[in-house]
Amino acid sequence: MTELRLHRDLYTAAAVEGAVKALGRFGAFEVAELGAYHLVRITASSPAREAKLSRELGNYALGLTRQGPLS
Repeated sequence: MTELRLHRDLYTAAAVEGAVKALGRFGAFEVAELGAYHLVRITASSPAREAKLSRELGNYALGLTRQGPLS
């Protein structure tokens, strides 16, 4: 399992959830709030895939945050 912490000042909760939904077919995701962070636990078929998913999720969530409110 890989953990990814995304600061709430930079990533909206809706964007994190949207990224998790978009990438859900590639692994299992668990989202929690931890202080000033969105904590995302990622489980996939290999550590390499988990690492790639963590990078993709961060980028995807940041892109969704920059787009503004999700509909």
